Parts: sequence; structure tokens; C-alpha cells
Amino acid sequence: MEALLCLAFDNIASKDTLKIRKGLRQIEGMLAQICLSAAKTKPSTPGHRRNASALNLGEQQQATPKKLSRLAEDLAFREFFRLQEGFEWNVATRVADCLERILGMGSSKDGTNDILILSSLSNLQGLLLLHPPSRIIFGREVYMNLLLDLLDPYNCPAIQSQALLVLVTSLLATPQNTRTFEHMDGLLTITGLFKDEDTTQGVKVKLLEFLYFYLMPEIPVVSPRRSPTKLANPSDRPSSASSSENGRASKKNIRSQEEKQYLLGKYLSNVDALVQDLQETAPFHSVAC
Repeated sequence: MEALLCLAFDNIASKDTLKIRKGLRQIEGMLAQICLSAAKTKPSTPGHRRNASALNLGEQQQATPKKLSRLAEDLAFREFFRLQEGFEWNVATRVADCLERILGMGSSKDGTNDILILSSLSNLQGLLLLHPPSRIIFGREVYMNLLLDLLDPYNCPAIQSQALLVLVTSLLATPQNTRTFEHMDGLLTITGLFKDEDTTQGVKVKLLEFLYFYLMPEIPVVSPRRSPTKLANPSDRPSSASSSENGRASKKNIRSQEEKQYLLGKYLSNVDALVQDLQETAPFHSVAC
């Protein structure tokens, strides 16, 4: 796995868009290999079994997602998780740095850079879900600013939508990142895009979903460094001693729903209605903010 990551890192560090695209695909392929079970061969229909070549052409490869409860038992996932704990092999940091370089290239007439941005964001979302401790990088302003820049009105709707998904993933169960988001006027960026007449309806729906997510009550969380076996069961919790110690340390990053409601109220006039709707429908009742 180190050899594959080394090759991918070299590619995404290049200024050549073809190499960057190749590197991002290599990372995507690695994540797919970790998340998907071995492909199953679906034979062709009997009417097409005329010879061996026809049989091969008729075969279809079908890969199915691995169950979360079994993912921690997977050797490839365990090796991936182990490597992510060190700076040298942390993929999320490398992809975020790659994304920053792509943004520095400006726009391209053929849309190549937009495709690279979307690929980078897609990889980031998967990386942050597979390795939650990597979310901590978005507690740094330089990385949070990347996501907020992608929410500017001049970006295409596809990029805005994908950036919102990564933003949500980066804030999941990581209150310190939410404080960075607030400090960098993230709420102004979100509400500004929501109010913009040129924002598409699809993006506005995702922005509204984000606001519901933001307004959810926050809970103290433990240190983001967790073993892959703990990730197999989201309901697992550390021992009471370590939980209480880390809980006290993290409470300073927690804001109440009322506090967040007040902050959002500076930019939107109907926040009370959003909170009431959130309490009545509980769309994210199983999500930790």
C-alpha cells in the first residue's frame, strides 16, 4: 500500500493535469478496493453461450459494498487506517494540498480543472468517512478556507454541492472544526449563497440541509484518534475514565443549540422556524455534531 500511495502522491503533486487526474484515480481505486467486496461474476444469459469468447464478453463484474461491522476485520482497511495515523502517509492532507494547487491554476476552458476539483472533493469525502481522525485538518483555517472558497457564487453548482458534502463530513462529531467554520464567517458564506438569486434550486436544497445539520445539538467528543476496531461499531465508547477526561477537554469547543441559533440569526430571519422544524422532524437524529 505504501508503494501505491507513494506513486499517487507523486502524481497529485505534479503540475501536469493528466498526472493529477491519474493520481486522484489511483486514490479512488484504493478506496474502492477497501470499501467494496471482491467483484462477483454474473454469467451471461444462456442464449449467448456460444463459445468461450462470447461467454467472457457476456460476463459482468458486480462489486458490493462491505458491511461496516466487517470492515474493521479487513486487512487492507486496517493497514490503511494505520498509515493514516502518521503525517507521511495521510492521504486527506495530500489531497487537500492538491486541491489548493488546482484552485491556484485558475479555470480552464475545457473544464478540466473543474473535473479535478470534483474528483479531489469526492476523494476527500471518502477519506474523512473512512478515517475520522483526518477531519482534524479542517480545524486549520487554510484547509477550511478551501471549502469556503468553493462555495463562492462563481463556482458551478456541481462543485458547490460536492463542497457542501465535504464540509458536512469535516464537521461531523468535530466541534472544534465547527468553531473554525464560524470564526471564518462560514455562516455568512452559506447564507449568502442561499440568498443569491443565481444559486440553483438543487444547491439551495443542500444549503438548507446543511443549516439543519448545523443547528443540531452538539455533544462532547473524545480525541479523534481511534482504532479501526472502534469504528466498526459507532455505538462503541471509550472507558469511563478516558471518556470523562477527554470530555472535559472538549467541552470548551461545544456551543448550545441556542447559541448557534443566535449566530445564524444574524444572517437569516427565519431561524426559529428552522429549529422548530428540526425538533419536530429530527432528520439527523442519529448523527453526532
